[in-house]
Amino acid sequence: MNYILKNENAIYYECGYSNDNSIFLSIEGVNYLFTDGRYALEANPSNAEVVIGRNILNLAISVIKKLKIKKIYFDPKEWSLYSFDILNKNLKIKFKADIDFSHKKRIIKTAQEIKKLKKAVVLGSDAFDKFANYLSSKGYGKNEYSLNLKAKEILSYNGKYELSFEPIVAIRENSAKPHAMATGKILDKRDLVLVDAGLKYQRYCSDRTRVAQARDDMDFALYQDFGKVKMQKVYDTVAKARDMAIARTKSGMRAKDIDKIARDVIEKAGFGKFFVHSTGHGVGLDIHEMPYISSKSKTIIEDGMVFTIEPGIYLPNKFGVRVEDMVVIKNGRADIL
Repeated sequence: MNYILKNENAIYYECGYSNDNSIFLSIEGVNYLFTDGRYALEANPSNAEVVIGRNILNLAISVIKKLKIKKIYFDPKEWSLYSFDILNKNLKIKFKADIDFSHKKRIIKTAQEIKKLKKAVVLGSDAFDKFANYLSSKGYGKNEYSLNLKAKEILSYNGKYELSFEPIVAIRENSAKPHAMATGKILDKRDLVLVDAGLKYQRYCSDRTRVAQARDDMDFALYQDFGKVKMQKVYDTVAKARDMAIARTKSGMRAKDIDKIARDVIEKAGFGKFFVHSTGHGVGLDIHEMPYISSKSKTIIEDGMVFTIEPGIYLPNKFGVRVEDMVVIKNGRADIL
């Protein structure tokens, strides 16, 4: 199969190297990596010829013309209209759109990829413990802006690791927003705090969400005691949905059926309309990959897939709860990473 890639993580998956200005071309099993002179010394793909130049799009066009191919696959999500128009106008070949081309190839993780994902998860979990200690000892009186900045410092191990995404640190009613932005809201004792964050290990992401009540012995353990009836019911319902979805997930079932397991628990507790997102998503080089654990996904679950289970309940202007862990399908079952 002939294909051309522009996404940085898609290119890395193919040859073990990428940067922010590169194109990967595979023609009849022969691979080319086009990049500019800034990366001439460090470009070291494992299985591709490196071609250096100022205009990498023109370089790729030149090589494709010389090879006289008739059809090439591409993922339209990777290309701007401007860049693709240049390709299309300068090459009289058939471009075959294949949405999520690289994600489809990456949906089943290798043993080495799973090992890296596991390491990212463990590092992330340890960072959550450190952040909980910080909140208990120095977090009171700080606003979400400050706490978000501290979360970045702790999660990145003072800059050693990249973050998987912009962390969420949400206090009280701000936690009712699934993708809450930091505000000036101040942390006080007994406040509900939601933290959603992850880091990368050798480019592979982790993703975790925990909710806890701010106190001197605060932690982000899976099971929490809030001392408030409504809050405790919501939290216990979400934790149960997470537990049931993980326990009942097995290879051969459809992704939509995993979503239904979690959703049924929340609906039976009377909070169905407050579960406003899907139950999970794949994680790998990208923080959101296939498979998507949603009510519409017909993807068949297989061994080697890695994804999140993250049910949630969000009560507007009150509080929100989401509990999230990453799992790998191993020997037909979901194994928590």
